[in-house]
Amino acid sequence: MRSSVGVARARREPLALLCSLWLWGVAAQPSTPPPTAASPGARLRFRLAGYPRKHNEGRIEVFYNQEWGTVCDDDFTLANAHVLCRHLGFVGATGWAHSAKYGKGVGRIWLDNVVCGGSEKSIVDCKSRGWGNSDCTHEEDAGVVCKDERIPGFVDSNVIETEQNQVEELRLRPVVASARRRLPVMEGIVEVRYKDSWAQICDEGWDSRSSRVVCGMMGFPAERKVNRNFYKLYAERQQLNFRLHSVACAGTEVHISMCPFEFYRGNVTTTCKGGMPAVVSCVPGPLFATSSPRGKKRPQRQPGPGSRQDPQRLRLKGGAKVGEGRVEVLRHGEWGTVCDDRWSLLSASVVCRELGFGSAKEALTGARMGQGMGPIHVNEVRCTGTEASLWSCPYKNITEEGCKHSEDAGVRCNIPYMGYETTIRLSGGRSRFEGRVEVAVGADGEGHLRWGLICGEGWGTLEAAVACRQLGLGFANHGLQETWYWDASNVTEMVLSGVKCAGHEMSLSHCRHHSGHINCKNMGTRFAAGVICSETASDLLLHAALVQETAYIEDRPLHMLYCAAEENCLASSARHANWPYGHRRLLRFSSQIHNNGRADFRPKAGRHSWVWHECHGHYHSMDIFTHYDILTPNGTKVAEGHKASFCLEDTECEEDVAKRYECANFGEQGITVGCWDLYRHDIDCQWIDITDVKPGNYILQVVINPNFEVAESDFTNNAMKCNCKYDGHRIWVHNCHIGDAFSEEANWRFEQYPGQLNNQVM
Repeated sequence: MRSSVGVARARREPLALLCSLWLWGVAAQPSTPPPTAASPGARLRFRLAGYPRKHNEGRIEVFYNQEWGTVCDDDFTLANAHVLCRHLGFVGATGWAHSAKYGKGVGRIWLDNVVCGGSEKSIVDCKSRGWGNSDCTHEEDAGVVCKDERIPGFVDSNVIETEQNQVEELRLRPVVASARRRLPVMEGIVEVRYKDSWAQICDEGWDSRSSRVVCGMMGFPAERKVNRNFYKLYAERQQLNFRLHSVACAGTEVHISMCPFEFYRGNVTTTCKGGMPAVVSCVPGPLFATSSPRGKKRPQRQPGPGSRQDPQRLRLKGGAKVGEGRVEVLRHGEWGTVCDDRWSLLSASVVCRELGFGSAKEALTGARMGQGMGPIHVNEVRCTGTEASLWSCPYKNITEEGCKHSEDAGVRCNIPYMGYETTIRLSGGRSRFEGRVEVAVGADGEGHLRWGLICGEGWGTLEAAVACRQLGLGFANHGLQETWYWDASNVTEMVLSGVKCAGHEMSLSHCRHHSGHINCKNMGTRFAAGVICSETASDLLLHAALVQETAYIEDRPLHMLYCAAEENCLASSARHANWPYGHRRLLRFSSQIHNNGRADFRPKAGRHSWVWHECHGHYHSMDIFTHYDILTPNGTKVAEGHKASFCLEDTECEEDVAKRYECANFGEQGITVGCWDLYRHDIDCQWIDITDVKPGNYILQVVINPNFEVAESDFTNNAMKCNCKYDGHRIWVHNCHIGDAFSEEANWRFEQYPGQLNNQVM
């Protein structure tokens, strides 16, 4: 039977107790008490709280002066987290969180502007504004992520036994036979983890708002009605173990732990009024919806950059996984970012659901998904969680001094479980992030998966990116066509060849490949495909405005172009010119290439394989770094030039970012995050040879890293386009923009550009 005392107690307990395990530690009070201390002999206690989280992370709370309170995130660092994690009995910290990532606390904010060195024995040895002296709100509560390793001999267990007051794991259990074999699971009985098994939720008080919360946790944007009569008949034949009842969600919560609910106490299997478990049916987003052509169901593929669909006003960029990235919105035909001021889980959930995912797992601030370029459209977005679109939420327009791209907001959304990671694995690598790729192809007679290799022929960065995404290991650092040094597996059969991916797929099974046969020139295991994955990646963007500002025409004498000819920087007709007499007409411009990602951009080849060019006296670290082309409005190439990466270095950097790479003295080459490499208009090969181009209207196109030789978090922003009009003597270059910076309609107008009618560029 249900304990009335337990229920009454559950009604009184604060929401935070329903969401988490409490952890606390003990630290000695300093010999000289702070001015606000109530009693010199008092002892500090610490605990972790909040939702959703694991046992070694959460909002940090301090028990001081007989009252629990929080710590403000102002000036918070990893060193502070180290000290606090040791208070909790962990050996140290691996990270920290700001802006109330684990939910807002209640009561006092005990500490603010805490500055620790990391080696202090107690938080009281760190500098701060003093106990209770703070100008923060609970929206700035700090959290810590502790290393999951205990201090040997730590006396306190750090765990308060409130197991009955938490809901950490939840699932949908399908009961229809066909649904059990199909992913994603969109309908079923709602169950919560209880000890070593699963328990049901009584549907007393359950409504569509609670279903919406569960669907959001499962990665679905919305809920739908379910056939309760069918499940009632099913429940009558089952032995059920109810754990929760009276769940009353508002529908805006991102986790069921945030909803009011009550626990049953003791062994209660028949106390649910009517005996009906909570059942939920969810509506999948477009990316996970199933269709049934020819009777076969499969997930829809994610649309590529050039696909024609209904115009969207919202997108995610720079994320390693599906459902995460920097939030970008379309306004006045141009894509821009969202400032992170007041950015919250409620606003992030509106974004996630609008894009066809579930509720938000994290609302990211501080350009955690890399910095965008172009305008910052909105600031201080304040959604309530019920809005159908981010544009329906209150927000403020950006002022000139309002925000920088270092404050771009991002999200991590809940997505449905598809099981893709169960059909791929890596073998032979030095860590879990690298190895030879093995894929599952059916099962043997005993039901065990049969594994095979992928032919390395044609395998590159885009294919590796899909493999790393499917494995849940982030971005691709390298796609390898030979893996003889990882020959540590007994899997030797080639089962897949001709794999060609666009780079956005969720699984290698969604990529094109040879069907029904293997076509691989080298069938040996040493030629099997491999990957090296990374949690971060670079992201290169061209400064489009600088190209427009610096473009001009030069007639350069042939006797000054011998080195350029040696490096193939002239049109093919130059070979038949009357050297050294005559000239070539060159369209020259400067290019400034920024790294806005989260990892340095490094050449694919190590310095041992760089090629020395005697003519210019420098090393080439990449065969082709950029493509420069002149196109007709219909895309036909009429002039081209390539820019070999003779020197990748940090020309300039943002404030507080130090240069790492320079070419002098055979130095290391690359572009640091927050820095840019400048190729001035007056250096060799920084041009397009337009000697043979006839007067007309054209498109100037510059593509960075055109062959995907080096991995990036986003390849869709590597191209820049400009309108240009050439009259045989002068050239007008205008409307330069990054390839995916405009809406589809604006891009269509760009391609239909009729040309300048006069010399006024508007």
